[in-house]
Amino acid sequence: MDTTPPLHPAITRLLSMPPVQAMQLRLSGFDGEMLGLSAPLAPNVNDKGSAFGGSLASVMTLAAWALMSIRLEDAGNCAEVYVQDSSVRYLTPLYGDLHAIARLAEGQTWSEVLAAFAARGKARALMEVEMRDAAGTLCCTLAGRFVALAPRR
Repeated sequence: MDTTPPLHPAITRLLSMPPVQAMQLRLSGFDGEMLGLSAPLAPNVNDKGSAFGGSLASVMTLAAWALMSIRLEDAGNCAEVYVQDSSVRYLTPLYGDLHAIARLAEGQTWSEVLAAFAARGKARALMEVEMRDAAGTLCCTLAGRFVALAPRR
């Protein structure tokens, strides 16, 4: 008997996308404030034996997207979430599995984001994501602005 709890609908949508399947992405944690996504190095490796920069950026972007999507959906909102802009810093090569942790940027609150969406049918959130290696060394970061819009009718 499978006792694994069902995945959140936003995570199910995320994991069903062909590029995400190719990266072998999986949910590695969620506590309401932070969301973790992980992927093995093997399908995301570059010619130097380290994680491919595009995979690093993708996993971090998807972690922020998933966190914002879950928070909106759990508050009863039907929203389409998009990345508006982002900046990635590659600090050191990552030679192991990819583990991204996303959170709302300091100075913002989920209550403000959710209130803006409830009032206007759109909201913006600044998200921060980091990726560390197995020793805890910070390898790369993403700072991005994500936008939630009410679906077009």
